[in-house]
Amino acid sequence: MALPPIETVESNAELPERTDVVVIGGGIVGVSAAYQLAKKGLRVALVEKGQVAAEQSSRNWGWCRVQGRTLPEVPLAQLSLSIWSGLQRDTGLDVGFRRTGLAVVTKDPAELAQWEEWTERARPFQLDARMLSGAELREIVPDSTAPWLGGMYSPSDGRAEPLKAAPLIARAARGLGVTIHQGCAARGLEMKAGAVAAVVTEKGRIRTDAVLCAGGAWSSMFLRHHGASFPQAGVFASACRTDPAPEVFEGGISSFGYAFRRRDDGGYTVAVSGAGRVELTPQNLRHALAFVPLYLKRRKKVRLSLGGAFFSGHEALASWTNDEVSPFERTRVFDPPPDMRLIDAAITRFRADYPTLKDLRVAEAWGGFIDSTPDARPVISPIDRIPGLTLAAGFSGHGFGLGPGAGQLAADLVAGDRPSVDPHPFRFSRFSDGTKVRPSAWV
Repeated sequence: MALPPIETVESNAELPERTDVVVIGGGIVGVSAAYQLAKKGLRVALVEKGQVAAEQSSRNWGWCRVQGRTLPEVPLAQLSLSIWSGLQRDTGLDVGFRRTGLAVVTKDPAELAQWEEWTERARPFQLDARMLSGAELREIVPDSTAPWLGGMYSPSDGRAEPLKAAPLIARAARGLGVTIHQGCAARGLEMKAGAVAAVVTEKGRIRTDAVLCAGGAWSSMFLRHHGASFPQAGVFASACRTDPAPEVFEGGISSFGYAFRRRDDGGYTVAVSGAGRVELTPQNLRHALAFVPLYLKRRKKVRLSLGGAFFSGHEALASWTNDEVSPFERTRVFDPPPDMRLIDAAITRFRADYPTLKDLRVAEAWGGFIDSTPDARPVISPIDRIPGLTLAAGFSGHGFGLGPGAGQLAADLVAGDRPSVDPHPFRFSRFSDGTKVRPSAWV
């Protein structure tokens, strides 16, 4: 089983000799940033080692939410949701965004208490997220027989279609003059007088003074090539889509053991909520101490293993020069297999909670790789030790929903404009300035 076809994007035949900004990475954040930079009147080239959106940007749940974000992320999530809402109006393209409502539900009193605290602390943001009892949830989702204690629900949160969102935003960016170069890996940067002067790709050099690295799980390896240490670790995840089936909820629900969202094709995307596998790799071992608090918080759902990732892929040891083949060319699209045991367990629970879906069948399943930082918060920040380089990575499973807002903030920082939201929570320096970096919903 494999990922369904992704919307395609036309590539430009020739690299520009010079441009104002080079964006590295064709995921949702990279294409959103390229689009916003072009709206600012800048000349932009986007380079992607494989295909636009072929990695995690097309493999996620498709949720676009504000509720439940860590509090420093809430303004970024609000910005992102606003951009999602206006994309069809602004571009004329339907990325599948719908304000359908999203809910997280539980049988655990401790988890419910955490969500109640979150809604209280989030009151200054004037959100519509609210706590619901089990009885109130069953009024919204009457087809469920699950014995929920309660949950958190936001009617204004929604969903979009990962198979077409980033590619269509890339098309919109191309319409504004962005040149897009797929199958074109960025091998590294050239420096002059201590600052970025060019990006060296496998197809040639692009002279520029500004680079945005939005390389997803590959970002730490790219920065390491230039002497910058970015603590980043990844989790192998699994998801699937089903055949068309009766609608039990227009939006999405995350519950114990699985999460789902309604799809525009009449089926469901079903994922294994919070569960996955972490492989021991040189990069993970290098940053192990930084990730201990996050691992302890999630250890019940994450298992450790040894595998091929120790020797190849995002987190392996690798060194290269800009004039030789890089690891990014050796793996055009990282396409891990799904864990069908997890998929089968999630589908079994989903069917059990919704008797009208007793005949639900899996149409396709796929694997993914979710990159994370030690505090599960992204970096959207200039890299001080590499003047001219800005990083937007480490989205910790939040990248799709936050993508348009993150692209806007990254574009603001690259262009030297007033940031749309406070960038301080996303600064790169928090990993080295003495800040106590830990996973939390509040700080």
